[in-house]
Amino acid sequence: MELRQLRYFEVVAREEHLTRAAELLGIRPTSLSQQIIALERELGAPLFHRTPGGMEPTDAGRALLPYARRCLDAAGAGARAVRRVADGDRAWRVGVTPGAPADVVASLRTHAGDAELRDLPVSRQLARLRDGTLDLGLVVLPADTGDLETRVVGDVPLGVLMASRHPLAARGELDWGDLRDQDLLWFDRDLAPGYHDTMLDAFHAAGWRPRRVRPGPPRRSLFAAELAHTPSLVAMRPHRDEAVGADLTWRPLPNAPRLRHALVWDPSHPSAARLRALAAELAAEAGPHTDEGTPRGRAADHPG
Repeated sequence: MELRQLRYFEVVAREEHLTRAAELLGIRPTSLSQQIIALERELGAPLFHRTPGGMEPTDAGRALLPYARRCLDAAGAGARAVRRVADGDRAWRVGVTPGAPADVVASLRTHAGDAELRDLPVSRQLARLRDGTLDLGLVVLPADTGDLETRVVGDVPLGVLMASRHPLAARGELDWGDLRDQDLLWFDRDLAPGYHDTMLDAFHAAGWRPRRVRPGPPRRSLFAAELAHTPSLVAMRPHRDEAVGADLTWRPLPNAPRLRHALVWDPSHPSAARLRALAAELAAEAGPHTDEGTPRGRAADHPG
Protein backbone atom coordinates (compact mmCIF):
# COMPACT_ATOMS: atom_id res chain seq x y z
CA MET A 1 0.00 0.00 0.00
CA GLU A 2 1.17 3.48 -0.82
CA LEU A 3 0.59 6.42 1.51
CA ARG A 4 -1.05 8.27 -1.37
CA GLN A 5 -3.56 5.45 -1.83
CA LEU A 6 -4.42 5.51 1.88
CA ARG A 7 -4.98 9.27 1.68
CA TYR A 8 -7.26 8.82 -1.33
CA PHE A 9 -9.13 6.02 0.44
CA GLU A 10 -9.60 8.09 3.62
CA VAL A 11 -11.04 11.09 1.75
CA VAL A 12 -13.46 8.93 -0.25
CA ALA A 13 -14.56 7.15 2.95
CA ARG A 14 -15.10 10.49 4.67
CA GLU A 15 -17.00 12.10 1.78
CA GLU A 16 -18.78 8.92 0.65
CA HIS A 17 -18.76 10.44 -2.84
CA LEU A 18 -16.11 9.96 -5.51
CA THR A 19 -16.54 13.30 -7.32
CA ARG A 20 -16.50 15.39 -4.13
CA ALA A 21 -13.43 13.52 -2.90
CA ALA A 22 -11.67 14.07 -6.24
CA GLU A 23 -12.39 17.81 -6.03
CA LEU A 24 -10.91 17.97 -2.52
CA LEU A 25 -7.83 16.04 -3.65
CA GLY A 26 -7.40 18.06 -6.83
CA ILE A 27 -7.41 15.05 -9.18
CA ARG A 28 -9.76 13.65 -11.83
CA PRO A 29 -12.52 11.29 -10.64
CA THR A 30 -11.35 8.63 -13.11
CA SER A 31 -7.81 8.75 -11.66
CA LEU A 32 -9.16 8.53 -8.12
CA SER A 33 -11.36 5.57 -9.07
CA GLN A 34 -8.38 3.76 -10.59
CA GLN A 35 -6.33 4.25 -7.42
CA ILE A 36 -9.15 2.88 -5.22
CA ILE A 37 -9.55 -0.14 -7.53
CA ALA A 38 -5.78 -0.77 -7.41
CA LEU A 39 -5.88 -0.67 -3.60
CA GLU A 40 -8.82 -3.09 -3.52
CA ARG A 41 -6.98 -5.48 -5.81
CA GLU A 42 -3.88 -5.35 -3.64
CA LEU A 43 -5.89 -6.05 -0.48
CA GLY A 44 -8.11 -8.64 -2.11
CA ALA A 45 -11.42 -7.16 -0.94
CA PRO A 46 -13.84 -4.45 -2.07
CA LEU A 47 -13.56 -1.35 0.11
CA PHE A 48 -16.72 0.44 -1.11
CA HIS A 49 -20.23 -0.28 -2.24
CA ARG A 50 -20.74 1.71 -5.46
CA THR A 51 -24.27 3.13 -5.57
CA PRO A 52 -25.98 5.85 -7.65
CA GLY A 53 -25.85 8.04 -4.55
CA GLY A 54 -22.16 7.64 -3.78
CA MET A 55 -19.54 5.38 -2.21
CA GLU A 56 -20.36 3.59 1.04
CA PRO A 57 -17.51 1.74 2.85
CA THR A 58 -17.88 -2.02 3.07
CA ASP A 59 -17.08 -3.91 6.28
CA ALA A 60 -13.54 -4.30 4.93
CA GLY A 61 -13.36 -0.56 4.26
CA ARG A 62 -14.53 0.28 7.76
CA ALA A 63 -11.94 -2.13 9.16
CA LEU A 64 -9.16 -0.40 7.20
CA LEU A 65 -10.21 3.18 8.00
CA PRO A 66 -8.77 3.61 11.54
CA TYR A 67 -5.43 2.11 10.45
CA ALA A 68 -5.30 4.38 7.41
CA ARG A 69 -5.93 7.42 9.58
CA ARG A 70 -3.24 6.42 12.07
CA CYS A 71 -0.75 5.98 9.22
CA LEU A 72 -1.62 9.40 7.80
CA ASP A 73 -1.39 11.04 11.23
CA ALA A 74 2.01 9.44 11.86
CA ALA A 75 3.27 10.53 8.44
CA GLY A 76 2.12 14.08 9.09
CA ALA A 77 3.79 14.15 12.51
CA GLY A 78 7.01 12.84 10.98
CA ALA A 79 6.97 15.49 8.29
CA ARG A 80 6.48 18.23 10.89
CA ALA A 81 9.37 16.86 12.94
CA VAL A 82 11.67 16.90 9.90
CA ARG A 83 10.67 20.47 9.06
CA ARG A 84 11.45 21.60 12.60
CA VAL A 85 14.89 19.97 12.50
CA ALA A 86 15.54 21.47 9.07
CA ASP A 87 14.60 24.89 10.44
CA GLY A 88 17.02 24.43 13.34
CA ASP A 89 14.30 23.89 15.95
CA ARG A 90 14.64 21.28 18.67
CA ALA A 91 11.83 19.04 19.90
CA TRP A 92 9.50 20.70 22.39
CA ARG A 93 9.80 19.70 26.05
CA VAL A 94 6.25 19.12 27.29
CA GLY A 95 5.26 18.52 30.90
CA VAL A 96 2.25 16.26 31.53
CA THR A 97 0.52 16.11 34.90
CA PRO A 98 0.08 12.54 36.20
CA GLY A 99 -3.38 11.19 35.40
CA ALA A 100 -3.95 13.53 32.44
CA PRO A 101 -6.65 12.28 30.02
CA ALA A 102 -5.14 9.75 27.62
CA ASP A 103 -6.92 11.23 24.60
CA VAL A 104 -5.43 14.68 25.25
CA VAL A 105 -1.96 13.16 25.63
CA ALA A 106 -2.47 11.20 22.39
CA SER A 107 -3.48 14.42 20.60
CA LEU A 108 -0.35 16.08 21.97
CA ARG A 109 1.77 13.30 20.51
CA THR A 110 -0.01 13.60 17.16
CA HIS A 111 0.07 17.38 16.81
CA ALA A 112 3.40 18.10 18.51
CA GLY A 113 5.39 15.61 16.41
CA ASP A 114 8.51 14.45 18.21
CA ALA A 115 7.81 16.39 21.42
CA GLU A 116 9.55 15.05 24.52
CA LEU A 117 6.84 14.34 27.10
CA ARG A 118 7.82 14.46 30.77
CA ASP A 119 5.69 13.25 33.68
CA LEU A 120 5.70 16.23 36.07
CA PRO A 121 3.32 17.55 38.76
CA VAL A 122 1.79 20.98 38.23
CA SER A 123 4.02 22.73 40.79
CA ARG A 124 7.20 21.64 38.99
CA GLN A 125 5.80 22.37 35.55
CA LEU A 126 5.04 25.99 36.38
CA ALA A 127 8.53 26.58 37.72
CA ARG A 128 10.14 25.03 34.64
CA LEU A 129 7.94 26.97 32.24
CA ARG A 130 9.09 30.17 33.88
CA ASP A 131 12.80 29.30 33.90
CA GLY A 132 12.67 28.13 30.28
CA THR A 133 13.51 24.46 30.85
CA LEU A 134 10.01 23.44 29.70
CA ASP A 135 8.22 24.67 26.57
CA LEU A 136 4.66 23.58 27.24
CA GLY A 137 2.72 22.16 30.15
CA LEU A 138 -0.46 20.13 30.52
CA VAL A 139 -1.79 21.02 33.98
CA VAL A 140 -4.93 20.72 36.07
CA LEU A 141 -6.75 23.97 36.92
CA PRO A 142 -6.90 26.11 38.89
CA ALA A 143 -3.17 26.71 39.15
CA ASP A 144 -0.92 29.69 39.80
CA THR A 145 -0.38 30.37 36.09
CA GLY A 146 0.10 34.13 36.64
CA ASP A 147 1.75 35.59 33.53
CA LEU A 148 1.57 32.31 31.62
CA GLU A 149 -0.90 31.78 28.80
CA THR A 150 -3.47 28.96 29.17
CA ARG A 151 -6.01 27.12 27.00
CA VAL A 152 -8.49 24.61 28.42
CA VAL A 153 -8.36 21.26 26.59
CA GLY A 154 -10.40 19.05 28.95
CA ASP A 155 -13.43 19.71 31.14
CA VAL A 156 -15.37 16.90 32.89
CA PRO A 157 -17.48 16.63 36.08
CA LEU A 158 -16.25 14.85 39.17
CA GLY A 159 -18.18 12.04 40.81
CA VAL A 160 -17.77 9.50 43.61
CA LEU A 161 -15.45 6.52 43.11
CA MET A 162 -15.73 3.80 45.74
CA ALA A 163 -15.50 0.07 46.35
CA SER A 164 -18.24 -1.90 44.64
CA ARG A 165 -19.10 -3.43 48.03
CA HIS A 166 -19.39 0.02 49.62
CA PRO A 167 -22.96 0.59 50.96
CA LEU A 168 -23.37 3.69 48.75
CA ALA A 169 -22.52 1.72 45.59
CA ALA A 170 -25.95 0.07 45.69
CA ARG A 171 -27.62 3.43 45.01
CA GLY A 172 -28.09 4.65 41.45
CA GLU A 173 -27.83 8.31 42.47
CA LEU A 174 -26.06 10.05 45.34
CA ASP A 175 -26.42 13.40 47.02
CA TRP A 176 -23.78 15.32 48.93
CA GLY A 177 -25.46 14.46 52.23
CA ASP A 178 -24.82 10.77 51.56
CA LEU A 179 -21.09 11.40 51.98
CA ARG A 180 -21.23 12.90 55.46
CA ASP A 181 -19.60 9.93 57.24
CA GLN A 182 -17.02 9.21 54.56
CA ASP A 183 -13.27 9.69 54.45
CA LEU A 184 -11.79 11.23 51.30
CA LEU A 185 -8.86 9.60 49.52
CA TRP A 186 -7.16 12.66 48.03
CA PHE A 187 -3.61 13.56 46.97
CA ASP A 188 -0.59 15.42 48.32
CA ARG A 189 -1.23 19.17 48.25
CA ASP A 190 2.31 19.91 47.05
CA LEU A 191 1.53 18.31 43.68
CA ALA A 192 -1.23 20.78 42.69
CA PRO A 193 -1.99 23.27 45.47
CA GLY A 194 -4.55 25.33 43.53
CA TYR A 195 -6.67 22.38 42.48
CA HIS A 196 -6.30 20.69 45.88
CA ASP A 197 -7.60 23.70 47.84
CA THR A 198 -10.28 24.77 45.34
CA MET A 199 -11.86 21.32 45.21
CA LEU A 200 -11.91 20.94 49.00
CA ASP A 201 -13.58 24.37 49.25
CA ALA A 202 -16.14 23.25 46.64
CA PHE A 203 -16.90 20.07 48.62
CA HIS A 204 -17.42 22.14 51.76
CA ALA A 205 -19.69 24.61 49.94
CA ALA A 206 -21.80 21.69 48.65
CA GLY A 207 -22.33 20.54 52.23
CA TRP A 208 -19.72 17.80 52.59
CA ARG A 209 -16.82 18.01 54.98
CA PRO A 210 -14.92 14.72 54.75
CA ARG A 211 -14.54 13.05 58.13
CA ARG A 212 -10.85 12.70 57.28
CA VAL A 213 -8.71 13.56 54.24
CA ARG A 214 -6.24 10.79 53.52
CA PRO A 215 -3.33 11.30 51.11
CA GLY A 216 -3.51 8.58 48.49
CA PRO A 217 -0.63 6.79 46.80
CA PRO A 218 0.21 8.33 43.40
CA ARG A 219 0.16 5.05 41.47
CA ARG A 220 -3.27 4.20 40.09
CA SER A 221 -3.13 0.50 40.99
CA LEU A 222 -2.31 1.24 44.65
CA PHE A 223 -4.89 4.01 44.79
CA ALA A 224 -7.59 1.65 43.45
CA ALA A 225 -6.54 -1.11 45.85
CA GLU A 226 -6.82 1.20 48.85
CA LEU A 227 -10.31 2.28 47.77
CA ALA A 228 -11.44 -1.28 47.09
CA HIS A 229 -10.39 -2.62 50.48
CA THR A 230 -11.09 0.26 52.89
CA PRO A 231 -14.60 0.83 54.32
CA SER A 232 -16.06 4.36 54.53
CA LEU A 233 -13.54 5.63 51.97
CA VAL A 234 -14.36 7.43 48.71
CA ALA A 235 -12.46 9.37 46.06
CA MET A 236 -13.61 12.23 43.83
CA ARG A 237 -12.80 11.43 40.23
CA PRO A 238 -14.22 11.94 36.74
CA HIS A 239 -15.93 8.96 35.13
CA ARG A 240 -13.41 6.57 33.61
CA ASP A 241 -14.48 3.22 32.20
CA GLU A 242 -11.18 1.61 33.20
CA ALA A 243 -11.66 2.60 36.84
CA VAL A 244 -15.05 0.94 37.07
CA GLY A 245 -15.06 -2.84 37.21
CA ALA A 246 -15.57 -5.65 39.65
CA ASP A 247 -13.83 -3.79 42.51
CA LEU A 248 -14.81 -0.13 41.97
CA THR A 249 -18.04 1.75 41.22
CA TRP A 250 -18.56 5.37 40.10
CA ARG A 251 -21.64 7.49 40.83
CA PRO A 252 -22.44 11.08 39.71
CA LEU A 253 -23.26 13.94 42.06
CA PRO A 254 -25.56 16.93 41.51
CA ASN A 255 -23.79 20.25 40.84
CA ALA A 256 -20.43 18.51 40.96
CA PRO A 257 -17.27 20.60 40.49
CA ARG A 258 -15.41 19.95 37.26
CA LEU A 259 -11.93 18.67 36.53
CA ARG A 260 -10.30 20.99 33.97
CA HIS A 261 -7.01 20.41 32.17
CA ALA A 262 -5.22 23.14 30.25
CA LEU A 263 -2.15 23.67 28.13
CA VAL A 264 0.13 26.36 29.56
CA TRP A 265 3.07 28.22 28.01
CA ASP A 266 5.10 31.40 28.32
CA PRO A 267 3.72 34.03 25.88
CA SER A 268 7.28 35.30 25.38
CA HIS A 269 8.45 31.87 24.17
CA PRO A 270 10.10 32.08 20.69
CA SER A 271 7.51 29.57 19.41
CA ALA A 272 4.55 31.09 21.28
CA ALA A 273 2.48 31.42 18.10
CA ARG A 274 2.95 27.74 17.26
CA LEU A 275 2.22 26.69 20.86
CA ARG A 276 -0.94 28.80 20.78
CA ALA A 277 -2.01 27.17 17.52
CA LEU A 278 -1.36 23.71 18.95
CA ALA A 279 -3.47 24.54 22.02
CA ALA A 280 -6.27 25.79 19.77
CA GLU A 281 -6.25 22.50 17.84
CA LEU A 282 -6.54 20.42 21.00
CA ALA A 283 -9.24 22.70 22.43
CA ALA A 284 -11.23 22.36 19.20
CA GLU A 285 -11.00 18.57 19.41
CA ALA A 286 -12.22 18.61 23.02
CA GLY A 287 -15.17 20.91 22.27
CA PRO A 288 -16.65 23.44 24.73
CA HIS A 289 -16.76 20.68 27.37
CA THR A 290 -17.26 16.94 27.37
CA ASP A 291 -20.69 15.44 27.93
CA GLU A 292 -21.64 14.61 31.50
CA GLY A 293 -21.70 10.87 30.90
CA THR A 294 -18.88 10.58 28.39
CA PRO A 295 -15.67 8.99 29.67
CA ARG A 296 -12.46 10.60 28.48
CA GLY A 297 -9.13 8.79 28.70
CA ARG A 298 -7.84 6.71 31.55
CA ALA A 299 -8.48 6.92 35.24
CA ALA A 300 -6.39 9.51 37.01
CA ASP A 301 -3.60 8.31 39.28
CA HIS A 302 -4.01 11.66 41.00
CA PRO A 303 -4.80 15.09 39.54
CA GLY A 304 -1.46 16.65 40.43
